[in-house]
Amino acid sequence: MKNIVILISGRGSNMEALIAARDAGNLPVNIAAVISNRPDAKGLETAAKAGIATHYIDHKAFAGREAFDAALAECIDGFAPDLVVLAGFMRILTADFVRHYEGRLLNIHPSLLPSFPGLHTHQRALEEGVRIHGCTVHFVTAELDHGPVVIQAAVPVLDGDDEAALAARILIQEHKVYPQAVRWFAEDKLRLENGRVRLAADLVDQSVLISPEVR
Repeated sequence: MKNIVILISGRGSNMEALIAARDAGNLPVNIAAVISNRPDAKGLETAAKAGIATHYIDHKAFAGREAFDAALAECIDGFAPDLVVLAGFMRILTADFVRHYEGRLLNIHPSLLPSFPGLHTHQRALEEGVRIHGCTVHFVTAELDHGPVVIQAAVPVLDGDDEAALAARILIQEHKVYPQAVRWFAEDKLRLENGRVRLAADLVDQSVLISPEVR
């Protein structure tokens, strides 16, 4: 069974989805630790109640990103993870940190990458008038929100949507696809080739999930 470490900055709703999938027997991993850059992150309490080791490393205590990332990597490596999972971790990671975990660092982004990297994705999607929006699980690279895609989920943008309504509908899909992506990794059904994710043959049709409203 593979070890994973989850990084959060706040509530960690995707962390909660991963814990729920583990508890339901649908995610064959050991969640070795949950680590936050914020001591007041509510997700730390949730993880502790689930019997998971928790730590926080306050980024404000460090002179720069490099020093913080070095301390974070030292903490993570103490748990010998096979995979590090970013679940609402609101820090831009240095290239050295990303290289250290190359091929074993996953993130979920609230858009259909490569569209709308960065922040405020739902508002930007509404402003652009797109009809389909969604979320993406991808391997992290040094280029922000541009790593190899593992799985995506699409939802319709409805005429009456505001940012909150669209975000809520996409979050439902995030809670489905992130546990799925982590499970594929745990079952050795993912591999990276020439900067692209290759799925096991029986998974190809599942790499994009489409909300029923889109069909």
